[in-house]
Amino acid sequence: MDTTKNPWTIHSREMRYDNNWISIWHHEGLNPAGGAGIYGVVHFKNLAIGIVALDDDMNIYLVGQYRFPLKQYSWEIPEGGCPLGEDPLDTARRELLEETGLVASHWEVISRMALSNSVSDEEGVIFLARGLEQREPEPEETEQLAVKKVPFEEAYRMVNDFEITDSLSVAAIQKVKLMGYEGLLNK
Repeated sequence: MDTTKNPWTIHSREMRYDNNWISIWHHEGLNPAGGAGIYGVVHFKNLAIGIVALDDDMNIYLVGQYRFPLKQYSWEIPEGGCPLGEDPLDTARRELLEETGLVASHWEVISRMALSNSVSDEEGVIFLARGLEQREPEPEETEQLAVKKVPFEEAYRMVNDFEITDSLSVAAIQKVKLMGYEGLLNK
């Protein structure tokens, strides 16, 4: 089996919806078994950026906000969208300041991921931010945010108890735990 070749034969492709953040594409063709098939793809116009802001006392900063699609409140790491073609680090710096009022002197990419690859092309990049300094938050007009600083182990417990379910946040917190976050502060 050639794992680099698309097993679908596409006969037509049509954009069905478009806005500043996403477009939805409808594909018609033959599925891998040779039967007629359709496939819908959500194209994201931004990379998803997540930031684990970890201070010298091993506290992590979480952002709380109401998530419209889920109709529920969510605690997450600071996150934002990076327009394709822009530097993800610039977006991470901007989002951390906007949402928490923090600036960081040390940045490291700790993960890259496909967020829902069965229906979308959205990709995420997660940063670890250290050397934190507090300034004034600069939230966007669409955001009504709460910020809390919790011990890293508390955030890890929140993931394990399903109190944090946002995919970037879950992956980021688990990744930092696997990296041995205590040792990260001595780098």
